[in-house]
Amino acid sequence: MTLRDAVLQALKENNNGEWLSGETLSERLKVSRTTVWNQIKALLAEGYKVESSPKKGYRLSSPPDILSSAEVCPGLTSEVFGRKEYIYYQETDSTNSRARDLAAKGYPEGTLVVADMQTSGRGRRGRSWYSPSNQGIYMSVILRPVLPLKEISRISLVTAVAAAETFQEELNLPARIKWPNDILINNKKIAGILAEVVTDMDGIEYIVVGIGLNINNQLHDFPSDLRTLATSAQVEDKQPVSRVKVLQGLLARLESHYFDLLAGRFANTLEKGRNLSVVIGKELSLDTINGVLVGQAVDIDDNGFLLLRDKSGDVHTIISGEITIIPSSSSAQGIVK
Repeated sequence: MTLRDAVLQALKENNNGEWLSGETLSERLKVSRTTVWNQIKALLAEGYKVESSPKKGYRLSSPPDILSSAEVCPGLTSEVFGRKEYIYYQETDSTNSRARDLAAKGYPEGTLVVADMQTSGRGRRGRSWYSPSNQGIYMSVILRPVLPLKEISRISLVTAVAAAETFQEELNLPARIKWPNDILINNKKIAGILAEVVTDMDGIEYIVVGIGLNINNQLHDFPSDLRTLATSAQVEDKQPVSRVKVLQGLLARLESHYFDLLAGRFANTLEKGRNLSVVIGKELSLDTINGVLVGQAVDIDDNGFLLLRDKSGDVHTIISGEITIIPSSSSAQGIVK
């Protein structure tokens, strides 16, 4: 155990509202009080909320909400995800980039990369993902599934269902899925998914699934162009939310749905995905390489693809794409340019 860990453990063991004097810590750990203070400063820099008083000493002022392995792993109920390798950054460019590097080096399935802040967080189609410090959850997990290539899209639906269920069951928030990769609450985006697949001659080599979740963002924290489009758990729940508990719950649900998929039990997840969908039954416009396709979303098929019926009655299987829900008061002709 490092000195930093020993100081933190002592503070946690004493976390009953009472103060722990610097002298007591110094004697217990057999170091100088200056050394103790240096470790306290290091904990403060990591985001721990430690009160200090010249006469009383130190105490943790609130339960830590830091996404480090020390805070998350003891409460994990998953068996694999986050258990074998848990890589935590206070700040990194992109958890997906870091996870891809690790996957290419052979890191095992279930390896988790988590950050408190991303400087170059990535969304779909090269978009950036707003990733401020200590407000959201930015994570990527390495998967090595044995699946036919045509079933890759099931991974996105598995992830979306797990994320929506986490908001519903952990926080009682009415999360829904906007196919293929967005989680919405009250029609505002609260989470996004980016799955990146690497294949070889034999099929899937690995998949890196990245998830960004807005947790304790205040509405005014978002850039002005996102304030009418995005929301967070705190905005919806009207109180701060434990990121640690949300991450623990998400990993448990993601692992459960993923293992069901591998075991041939995808039907239950698919049905949940259909029930959670905000697009089925809605008129949509879809940007394709051949122009804009307009029609009604009628279903999600067995592989997680969207089925869209156009005005001629033809049903198109949509593997991926950027969709826009057409308001019921708008005509399709007025939407398409």
